[in-house]
Amino acid sequence: MEEKKIEDFLPDKKSSYIKKFNNVNISSKINKEQVIECIRTVVDPEIPVNLYDLGLIYEIKISQKNDIKIKMTLTNPNCPVAGSMPESVGKSIEKLSYLNSVEVSLVWQPKWHKDLMSEEAKLALDIF
Repeated sequence: MEEKKIEDFLPDKKSSYIKKFNNVNISSKINKEQVIECIRTVVDPEIPVNLYDLGLIYEIKISQKNDIKIKMTLTNPNCPVAGSMPESVGKSIEKLSYLNSVEVSLVWQPKWHKDLMSEEAKLALDIF
């Protein structure tokens, strides 16, 4: 019997966002703080806190050529806007100069929990 994964039970939703710019003029390396600053402009539509401080961004990788790969999750797999969240994160990063490509993937492991939230997010939501 084949083992079921959480994705098997989810509605058909876009699980990634990819955009390539083929920028050959990379005179400056993008750093992680610049990427985080962009992601902090994306707010969860159901919770008035940005995705980074909610702990939804699991991984940010930046290559020497400014290819950015992000792994993110959601607080709930049945979130009605799940399909648009990777795109929202990707589009927030597109404004960075010297960006070569951006790829945002939605992952479900490890499962999100409130301990991943920043102290600021916990205070904003009155969670202790």
